[in-house]
Amino acid sequence: MIRNFAEVMTIARERGPKIVSVACAEDVEVLMAVNEAKKEGIADAILVGNQEKIAAIAAEKNIDLNQFEVIDIKDMTAASRKAVELVSSGKAHMVMKGLVDTSIILKAVLDGEIGLRTGNVLSHVSVFDVNGYDRLFFVSDAAMNIAPDLQAKKQITENVVQVAHALDIEEPKVAVICAKEKANPKMPDTMDAAALQEMNEKGELKGCLVGGPFALDNAVSVEAAKIKGIDHPVAGYADILLAPDIEAGNVLYKSMVYFAGAKNAGIIIGAKAPIVLTSRADSEESKLYSIALGVLCAAKLF
Repeated sequence: MIRNFAEVMTIARERGPKIVSVACAEDVEVLMAVNEAKKEGIADAILVGNQEKIAAIAAEKNIDLNQFEVIDIKDMTAASRKAVELVSSGKAHMVMKGLVDTSIILKAVLDGEIGLRTGNVLSHVSVFDVNGYDRLFFVSDAAMNIAPDLQAKKQITENVVQVAHALDIEEPKVAVICAKEKANPKMPDTMDAAALQEMNEKGELKGCLVGGPFALDNAVSVEAAKIKGIDHPVAGYADILLAPDIEAGNVLYKSMVYFAGAKNAGIIIGAKAPIVLTSRADSEESKLYSIALGVLCAAKLF
């Protein structure tokens, strides 16, 4: 069981290096992260984008471009399609978003000819290393699915469980997060939470232990769970925090980063290969950890 990002990096070295194709690679933090991933021995890269701008950034940041293959495509849509095609053709193991809108790269990912679609729901998985806790936390979905229904939540759960398995967590504990701990027909998300727990109990949702509904406090705090009289194996021990919608997920994501100072990584799962997708505001370190997370997920797929 991988418990922090130091261990993520160590295991990524063992299971890598993998090849990441970067769409529109003319991005300072992305190039620095890719260069660091190369130094760390976890990933190599194919840089797709405006070669002139890539070279200018590399010169400014003392990055040796001779260690990477660079494909000069100035148009963002064409560069995104090429980066995705490198993965679908087997020349790379994962694709990473550079200086391009998320919608453009996702359109390439979902393309019927060169894309990576599987028919499954695509969802974003954030992983957090929070000071004071003995484990990593997985949050989904903070970036992709706006208001998922019950079936979409089931697939989002299956996706995030797949990421947890890639980090050697054999039976991750999933807490379906709501505002209250009791199912209430007036609060539809609590009913979905109870239904997901029931699916898990019936064997319809496998490879994990699901509990819900949980409020955030009794999902991560044993003491809070005891005070409220909640007796469930997930109570206080959650690995995965399943958000009811994108609003709650995004607020939780940014609270972890800005209030808790948590280290973080982000990836999109549900396609044929991992998609490394981080926020423009994320640090170089976060982007490096996201590449490492992609390496571990790719190691399970390839």
